[in-house]
Formats: sequence, C-alpha cells, structure tokens
Amino acid sequence: MRWRELDQQECSVARTVSVIGDRWTLLVLRECFLRVRRFEAFQERLGITRPLLSERLQKLVDAGVLERVAYQERPTRHEYRLTPRGLDLYPVLMAIVHWGDVHMAKDGRRPLLHRHRVCGHVFDPVMVCSECQEPLKAGEVKVEPGFRADGETPASAAQTEAPW
Repeated sequence: MRWRELDQQECSVARTVSVIGDRWTLLVLRECFLRVRRFEAFQERLGITRPLLSERLQKLVDAGVLERVAYQERPTRHEYRLTPRGLDLYPVLMAIVHWGDVHMAKDGRRPLLHRHRVCGHVFDPVMVCSECQEPLKAGEVKVEPGFRADGETPASAAQTEAPW
C-alpha cells in the first residue's frame, strides 16, 4: 500500500490516516481545538516552517476539515476554522490526549486539564456504545464485514473476533 494511495483503500482507518496521519497535521488540529485560527499563530506555536504549515492547512481545507475565511480586506488575510467535519475529529484528538495522559505524562502530571462546561468537572474521555451507553472495550467488540464502495457486502471478508 502506497502512502499517496491511502485515500483509495477500502479501509476507514487508511482513508482517515490519508487526511490526518502525519504529526504536523495532528498538531495543527490540536491547535485548532485550542481555538488557534491564524497562520502566524499556528507558526509561532508550532515552530513549523511556512511552506510546511501552508501545505498542511491546504490539505485540511481540501479535505473539508477546515475552511479558510477572510478576516481582513486590505491586505486580504485569512483564518482557518473547523468545519462540522473537522469538529467530528474531536473524539479522535481527545482519545490521543487521554492515551498520552495515561501513558506518556511524566509522574502522571497532565500538561492540560479538560473541564466539561456543562457539569464543571475535569474529565477523562470515555468511548461508549451508541446503543446501550456501556463503555467500549476492545475485547468486547466483534468486527463484521460492511459494505464496499460499490454497495456490495464482501463475501470473502471474514468476521473477526478480538484475539485478546
């Protein structure tokens, strides 16, 4: 599988990785969720070169994750805002944050705390089943064939039980 062909794969992980699968793109998205919107602010906070940042922002715009919106007329300047598609990446980023907090934080000290504005509590993100609301655990999930791009269920796809 070639890196530039990931978006053509019959795999949701591969297609997602084709959009957000490099470190700079994930860090740009982190900044977006921290409400950074302007090119200069991204560059200052990330220490990324202008061409690389420009490329990553354009990729996210092209994928419909960000939209480029003018905020100044003369000279024309733009900012980058998360679209509904981009906002749907929030659970993905929170899962990465949680993993980092659990497994990479020095002495268990989290660099940032996340407080739920509705209840006021600092929280850990939890993934739950959309049907029964029970927390999801890898060993309790069965993977079954879905639908190919042509709408057919792949007959050769094996059902997969978690090995753990």
